[in-house]
Amino acid sequence: MSQSPKSAGKKRRNIIFRLLGPGLVTGAADDDPSGIATYSQAGAQFGYALLWTVFLTTPFMIAIQIISARIGRVTGKGLAANFSLFAPRWLVILLVSLLVAANIFNIAADIGAMGEALSLVIGGLTHEHALIFASSSVLLQVFVPYRRYAPVLKLLTLTLSVYVATAFTVKIPWSTALLSALWPRPIFNLDYFLMIVAVLGTTISPYLFFWQASQEVEEMSLGKGHRPLREFRRGGDPEIGRITIDTTVGIPNTIAFFYNPDDCCGFERRRYHEYSDGGTSCGGSKALGR
Repeated sequence: MSQSPKSAGKKRRNIIFRLLGPGLVTGAADDDPSGIATYSQAGAQFGYALLWTVFLTTPFMIAIQIISARIGRVTGKGLAANFSLFAPRWLVILLVSLLVAANIFNIAADIGAMGEALSLVIGGLTHEHALIFASSSVLLQVFVPYRRYAPVLKLLTLTLSVYVATAFTVKIPWSTALLSALWPRPIFNLDYFLMIVAVLGTTISPYLFFWQASQEVEEMSLGKGHRPLREFRRGGDPEIGRITIDTTVGIPNTIAFFYNPDDCCGFERRRYHEYSDGGTSCGGSKALGR
């Protein structure tokens, strides 16, 4: 009995939904408020001069994330648990401590940027909004099980397509942008090099490696009968292929490429510096609003 076109289309969507998971969500998480603010300031301050960093970091990003995901799927353990099997205890504690410190600063930047963005939309105190976001995030993580919020996270990644749509609604000289990305003209001053460090740091973040490996382990515990691939004698190729597709599709650089042209053309350079508030994340939004 042949399937109806409607049921066949639904089946294809379900297959795609199952293929995309930890890699997609982790990649979207890299496009966080602090990352968006960094790319926005890069575009507003230096135009297209830093677009080349997107092409530079893409292969490194894909390779590192795929390796992290494979470690989690093959061993059934996160990166920290795997480190503890062969590294000295003091080294594991040091690495985890550095990760915790980096996460604290990153989360603080994210929550602060979200609070500032909400205050621009509805008014009110930035600190109060940040406290609401922080409390809501903690409560959701504690009381909502992974199997419930994982599908929601997949759907929320679609919101990033707004940046792509914006790039095609404003007038962008694509020839100039692409030429700058492929044949960059470096600017030799301190601000330029500091911005390169900021862009590289926000693109290849250590917490992403741990996150994707841990998500692969979480996916195995959803009651689908999955076991670590090292327990199989054969038949692991489909899972390795899924990880490759999932990670490549979710790579954040695809969206990040459109931040720079958006802010380059959406901001007036003079107004950006006028309303930059000393480099805070809301300064660019104020300039754009003007």
